[in-house]
Formats: sequence, structure tokens, C-alpha cells
Amino acid sequence: MVRRDSQRAQQRKVTHMNNTESSNPFTPSVNDWGPWLRLSLTPGLGPRAAKLLIDSLGSLDNIFDTPDPQVSLLLSHKQVQALKVMPIAFLATLEHTQTWLAADARRSIVTPQCPDYPVLLGDMDDPPMLMYACGKRQLLQPHAALAIVGSRNASAQGVRTAHDFAHSLSQAGLCIVSGLAHGIDGAAHEGALEVTTNGISPTIAVVGTGLDRVYPRAHHALAQRIGEQGLLLSEFALGTAPARGNFPKRNRIIAGLSVGTLVVEASLASGSLITAHMANDLGRDVFAVPGSIHSPHAKGCHALIRQGAKLVETAADVLDELGWRAPATTPYRQASEAISTQDPVLKALGFDPLSLDELLDRTGMSAAALQAQLFELELGGRVARLPGGLFQQIARA
Repeated sequence: MVRRDSQRAQQRKVTHMNNTESSNPFTPSVNDWGPWLRLSLTPGLGPRAAKLLIDSLGSLDNIFDTPDPQVSLLLSHKQVQALKVMPIAFLATLEHTQTWLAADARRSIVTPQCPDYPVLLGDMDDPPMLMYACGKRQLLQPHAALAIVGSRNASAQGVRTAHDFAHSLSQAGLCIVSGLAHGIDGAAHEGALEVTTNGISPTIAVVGTGLDRVYPRAHHALAQRIGEQGLLLSEFALGTAPARGNFPKRNRIIAGLSVGTLVVEASLASGSLITAHMANDLGRDVFAVPGSIHSPHAKGCHALIRQGAKLVETAADVLDELGWRAPATTPYRQASEAISTQDPVLKALGFDPLSLDELLDRTGMSAAALQAQLFELELGGRVARLPGGLFQQIARA
């Protein structure tokens, strides 16, 4: 137990920190978000309990040292007792967070009592009680957002498809939400970053670590660009390392922020299927891009389609399903790039992976001529070389 005189001393220190905090206009005072931080660190009280409290009481006033009598009707005795004890890590985490905020004007804290807290998150049973933000916080409201998720080990075609869908849908006015992972996530962010209006690119990366860490490390530069042009979000305290259990929690926020979720390439074991099912449970649209029946990356999308997800081939398909009208001044690609019937290699290749021997049989070309043509097509981004000596045509979405 923490002694009352110690608690009073800690509260005086919190008040002092409030007087020296950053001038970021988006960041509420520490007295506003501090209780949410404390609640998030209190053992046995998670987002579901927080939603119950805020829905019933309207605020977190008088729930800690001497809880409102109504709190006892909402929570278990054990939870009420836990509220009375200052979490061991609270003060250190508070100081660390305040220092982090003061170091960069792009950083801020988002709680359910903030006026720009995303309305769609209110549909969740377990909405995040506190989120760390870095970047263009304007993206939280009032933009409509679409999640694009999929395999970390995506094919070259999957990466191209995710990039092109994100680019086209961003041009149409949607904000692209994803998880900063390798593969489809990264490609979706890249596509959205290419669309910039007044210095803002419509993409939000929800991560499974503290915002003072980047995972995967290879996406450090991408995370920096999103923090400058888009928005980085995390409900995890600063210093939180990547852990398996963090990513399903992150996925629920990705689904919760978005009016729909688009899955581009996913195996049957892909975590992106979790996001899709979470979106469906929230009553949001789920879209899936079909693929080759021979590709393990397509099996998850095909399973979703069998379960009722909407099959989409172009950005226009997504917009039509959402009833979204693109701004007339920002045209977007509405159909897949046609196969060039003038190129015999592309015509022979189709869209399934083929070996060099299979292409030799189909084209009748010499090995030297075929390899030279494949090399030119690779340089032009029309063909990808796959493991096992296979080649695949890359279409644009």
C-alpha cells in the first residue's frame, strides 16, 4: 500500500509538472490525461472497465483515493481496492511521458475525453483509454479511414497491389490505416504518403510498441516520414518492446478506426484475418483482393470471401461499396492496368508464377533472348523474380 502522505507528495509533483508542460495545443493538461494513465497502469482494470466507468460516470473524477459510491456498483471489490493504490510505475511513467511530450511539438496524448477522440472507437467494447500520438493529429477527425492489412511476407504483386489501392483511395479522400509491419502494411503507408495536401498525407500507423521504439527496425525511415506527414498512434506506454500479445490489441484499434478493412494477400494463419474479423464484429465492411488458387498468400483472402467479405479488384470497387464519392478534382485509377498484348513474354506469363523452362516452352524464344527480355521487364517493374527461379507478372491495381 502507498501511504497517504506519499500520495500527496506525488500529487504535488504532478501539479508542478503540469505547470511546466509542453505548449502543444492538442495535448490536454497532465491533470486531464494523468488519471487515464494511472487507470491504464492499475492492475485488473483494462479498457472494458474504463469504458464502463466513462459511460456511467462521464469522467474519471473521484474514482481513485475515495471512489464515488457508484464505482462500487460498476466494478468488483478487488478492482475498487486496486483503484485506491497508486500503481508503482505511475510516477516514473508520468515523468517519462511528460519529458517525451515536451521534446517534440508533434507529440500528444489522446484520451476518450478529448474532443477529437475518434467517434468510431466508441463502438468498441474495449476502446483504448489512452493513446500516444506523433504527427498530424488532424487525421483523427473528421476523415473517413480505411484499413489496409495483409501478409508480412507479401509477394511483389501483393506489395504493388497494396501500394496502388492505398494511393488511389487516398486520392479519393480516404485516410489509410495500417500497422507499420513488413509487406502489405508498409506498402499501404507508402502509397498514401505519395498523396499530400497542405503537408499532410492521409495515413495512420497504429503500432504494437511504445512510440519511442520502431518495429520492425527496417521501417525506421518510414515511421519518421509518417510522423512528419501522417500520424503514428500507440496505446502502449513508452518503452514497451514488441511482444506477440501486443499485436492483436493493436489490430483492434486498426479495425476500430476504420469504416472498412481491406485485406491484400493473407495466408490462413495471417494476423490480418484477426483484424478482418474484428472489423466484421464491429459491423464494418470487409474487403478482400482475390489471388491465384495456387498461392498460399491468397488462401486467407479466399476464405474471407467465402465468409461474406466483398471481393474487390479495383479502388473503385471499394468506393462503390462504401458509397464514397471521390473529389472531382482528384481522379483516381479505376481499373487494373491491361496486359500488354504487344509483349510476347507478358502475354505468355499471364499472372501465375512460371519457371524459365515453362516460359521457354510458351514463347519459343531462345534462352538468351528470354532472359534479356525478363531482365528489361524486371527493371520496368512489370515482372518480379520469385524464390525457386520463378517469374510473375506485376499488375497495377
